[in-house]
Amino acid sequence: MRSTISTLTLAAAVLAAVPAAAQRGPEASSSRNPVNLQYMAPRDQGGINVFEQPKVAGVEYTGFALNWGAAFTQQFQSLHHENATTPRTEATTLKVIGNGFNNATANLYMGAQLAKGIRVQLTSYLSSRRHNETWVKDGFLQVDESPVDVPILNKLMEYATVRFGHFEVNYGDAHFRRTDNGNAMVNPFVGNLILDAFTTEVGGDVLLRHPSGVFGMIAMTNGEIRGTVVTPRNRGEAFMFKAGYDKQLNEDLRVRVSASHRDHASANSATLYAGDRAGSRYYWVMENGVAATTEASAFRSGLVNPEFSDKNTATMFNPFVKFRGLEVFGVVEQAEGRTAAETETRTFKQTAADVIYRFGQTERTYVAGRVNSVSGRPRGLTEDVTVDRVAFGAGWFITPSLLMKGEYVSQEYKDYPATSIFHGGKFKGFVIEGVVVF
Repeated sequence: MRSTISTLTLAAAVLAAVPAAAQRGPEASSSRNPVNLQYMAPRDQGGINVFEQPKVAGVEYTGFALNWGAAFTQQFQSLHHENATTPRTEATTLKVIGNGFNNATANLYMGAQLAKGIRVQLTSYLSSRRHNETWVKDGFLQVDESPVDVPILNKLMEYATVRFGHFEVNYGDAHFRRTDNGNAMVNPFVGNLILDAFTTEVGGDVLLRHPSGVFGMIAMTNGEIRGTVVTPRNRGEAFMFKAGYDKQLNEDLRVRVSASHRDHASANSATLYAGDRAGSRYYWVMENGVAATTEASAFRSGLVNPEFSDKNTATMFNPFVKFRGLEVFGVVEQAEGRTAAETETRTFKQTAADVIYRFGQTERTYVAGRVNSVSGRPRGLTEDVTVDRVAFGAGWFITPSLLMKGEYVSQEYKDYPATSIFHGGKFKGFVIEGVVVF
């Protein structure tokens, strides 16, 4: 009870600070961390509503430059779960959880400007829910200007951005607004979507952007989270396509709409919906403590993994509108796939809508609401199930590099068979999170 009271008190303190923070002057925006690398979005508050990396140099090229940065988060969780499984067994009895602090998560960033318009990026997870040890998330080369002075190439690179290496695939727009382990600056909520399309793969992509706002992208990757040359008959390339329109129509109104498609014929272990090895923000919810004995083995708590490890295709449509301080972002998605042991594909569908209102001239405080629903047939079941979530959030950028936010979440599991641990399942409660980026 004491922890619950502390949580509610902290949430009240954050909300009480909103009016005062909203009255502060525009000097806050000038304190954002400078980025000394070209064509790179800020990692702090300045990165909000930046989707693909900007096609603006940002800084003048003066020779080789090196950039280091880090981000880390800490949460206080007060979530409670229940189910109605019958008959009750050890494997379907939910683990007893209470209120408390989760382990901190952290990212380390290293970037280098190799030449004019050419840079490399390396992201490491210093600590995550899935791995206590340090491991590399991505490492890739990004080219925004031609390395040779040829007029036709110079003209082409005014519109093109090319990436090679191991990178976060650009499928959909939701991955630009999600929490990435230790960096939760751009996510107005604490949790990510129920069906979380995020993975890193080896390959390349080409993005073309026109000043009119029209853009398109094509990518080819190995379709897996790691590189390998074994079992070649089981592996195939993944192809991704994206097209859209993104334009600041006037001082008050910005409109973006995009459609993405991914096609992957076969893989040893495809991870489009299982690629977040960092883990969910909702610790231990709907877990039994028998199959999942550690935080690492239960790292997907509250998420839905359709287990499309072999063949998968997916399409996502994303509208985004920002009018002054009001933002609306939507997700309409359908994915089909199967495991190598299955002969028929299964289908999952997801819808989500985020509404955020940011206060003040520098938008340092906000309130937000989200509805998110996923339906489909999990592996081993004969009928579709549904998972619904409603979340309400609020946040305060104490500085552009320091964010305090809170979320109330309620999630329900429907249509699962009586013997499933998810039958009649639900969890709800508060999570308070602090985020630091530098």
